[in-house]
Amino acid sequence: MSGNDLHLPNLTIKRFRGIQDLSIERLGRVTLIAGRNAAGKSTVLDAVRAYAMCGSSWILERILGDREEVSASQDEFGEEVLSPNWAALFYGLHVLPGNPIELGPNGNSKRLTIRIAPMRMKDADFWKRHLGGRFSPEDARMLYITFDNKEYDIPLWPSIGLSAQVAKTWVPELPYVRCNYLASVAPSNYELARLWHSVALKSDEDRVLEALRPIYGEKIERVAVIGDVKDSHDRRRVIVRMAGQERPVPLRSLGDGAVRLFGVALALVNSQGGFLLIDEAENGIHHTLQRDFWRMVLLTAEANNVQVFATTHSWDCVAGFAQAAVSEEGVERALVRLERSGEGIRAVEYSERQLRVATEQDIEVR
Repeated sequence: MSGNDLHLPNLTIKRFRGIQDLSIERLGRVTLIAGRNAAGKSTVLDAVRAYAMCGSSWILERILGDREEVSASQDEFGEEVLSPNWAALFYGLHVLPGNPIELGPNGNSKRLTIRIAPMRMKDADFWKRHLGGRFSPEDARMLYITFDNKEYDIPLWPSIGLSAQVAKTWVPELPYVRCNYLASVAPSNYELARLWHSVALKSDEDRVLEALRPIYGEKIERVAVIGDVKDSHDRRRVIVRMAGQERPVPLRSLGDGAVRLFGVALALVNSQGGFLLIDEAENGIHHTLQRDFWRMVLLTAEANNVQVFATTHSWDCVAGFAQAAVSEEGVERALVRLERSGEGIRAVEYSERQLRVATEQDIEVR
């Protein structure tokens, strides 16, 4: 992403999970995706995750694992392993080589295609030389990825008789984009410590505190993570020093909302030049703080050159986003509602004028 250009000014999703064909014509620096349950909001986040990681097998496995789309199989040592149900990536469970998954901007070489197909002869010869009798070309499949006019061939294990640990040594270098994903629940201490480790003792540490100031003002003076990373029980904790208090207090003592806010601020700073994805963004944030929360997200995303995608089914969240978007006109923002239309899904996009009218007249746009 050069300068402050967006990786995804718009988005097309074809044949990916529950979405057969969806086009969103305009995305913003921050895009809020609203809609009822099962409208496809989380699938859009998964599509952006896959796009950012260039369709790598490990992110596809992570997506399937999060949705519990797995089945039992054996690796080359005869050990039982849980293998991804790769068919669950494709719309209607149809893994057809001629109908690949397509993700990315409209009409652009940066469109990502993902297909799974039987191994080609040249690939089969290669693996036969390296695996000998352990290799059965009849059952072997490959992940074929096309991006920016280049094709990447990645073996799917254990279908070729390799464990994940061994097979990862054969994975080609892919043009990843930095991407952080926040699930609908408050981040764990492990996740917070991992994100904090990247910014601690750097100027980025101040960026995190700055991101929290629209909500907490000057109340939070410093933040630290305590505990030994080598502790098998992972007893690391985030502590904060509050203005006017002699001793720091655990972040979690301030409530789930504080943990959620801190996690989002940390993830924003850790996602410079890339993506941040937030599922069910309203969770843990009181309705009276929604406007300040979205103002923090808009300003920090702009300052750190991050493109944010978030989902919600809360009117308070939509209203807070609309209010913040109107007040921060210098930041590109977009509100999109997904709705089922027959067997498909369509995107209803709201213009800046519609956002302003919705805010002024309290019109619900979920």
